[in-house]
Amino acid sequence: MARPISTLSRRSILLGAAALSACGGKPAEQAQAPAKKGPASGMTLQQAVAGDWRLPADRARDAWRHPVESLTFWGLKPGQTVVEFWPGAGWYTDILAPFLAATGGKLYAANLQPDPADPASVAVVEAYRRRLTDNPKLYGQVEITAFGPTSGPVAPVGSADLVLFLRNLHNWMAAGVAEKAFRDAFAALKPGGLLGVEEHRANAGGVQDVMAAEGYVQQAYVVQLAQEAGFQLAEASEINANPKDTKDHPFGVWTLPPVRRSSPRGQPNDPDFDHSRYDAIGESDRMTLRFAKPV
Repeated sequence: MARPISTLSRRSILLGAAALSACGGKPAEQAQAPAKKGPASGMTLQQAVAGDWRLPADRARDAWRHPVESLTFWGLKPGQTVVEFWPGAGWYTDILAPFLAATGGKLYAANLQPDPADPASVAVVEAYRRRLTDNPKLYGQVEITAFGPTSGPVAPVGSADLVLFLRNLHNWMAAGVAEKAFRDAFAALKPGGLLGVEEHRANAGGVQDVMAAEGYVQQAYVVQLAQEAGFQLAEASEINANPKDTKDHPFGVWTLPPVRRSSPRGQPNDPDFDHSRYDAIGESDRMTLRFAKPV
């Protein structure tokens, strides 16, 4: 079992993860604001995914992220109250917020818990906030809350129809807050509400690295964490599976697209690193799970 990490190291992990999109690894502050357009009333999920306000680089990843199929599997419906944990630079927010704004729903974005003593953490949250407030006609009134080691409720207790954990569990495991994430999600959901999970999937068997140093998590371990928080596994899907992913990459899951790391974390990129093998694999093999809060 990996050693516990210090509070300072945990803060560094939290900031490092938040500085990258939870869905793509691009710096949040570099995400370009979409054009100031508004969705038509009664927007469908397909229209939200096809929206021309989405960045071209984000839309190019739909072949790997399968947003229509994934959100449908997780139970997204018009007019719902949804909580997105750690939205990063907004890959899924660009779909969820316009869809919910156009259908009378509500989005809570449980972003990084900012530390007033650390300007970088404040900047991450403010960059995301500005992106939304600069275009309220498109995004509606997204409520930004916080998730972190000492954060409070991510949404009013028992108010949410759907909570989403989108490729962040490995970060929360490294920071020691994975169990808290499940507890906070359970508290936010209505009885019968749903939790959708997308996460890099480790090979089954063996002992799970509790800090997920390679970025991969065993599906059985995720199910265990959810059940310990009170959830019931409703269904698992192979929507985001990738059998080409060998999961033995030199820099963990981040060797693969879209991050394409070529050196250890914190070191300069290696210009001589050969990405061809990893680009041919594509994005990671991922579990797609739906849990329910018992009625």
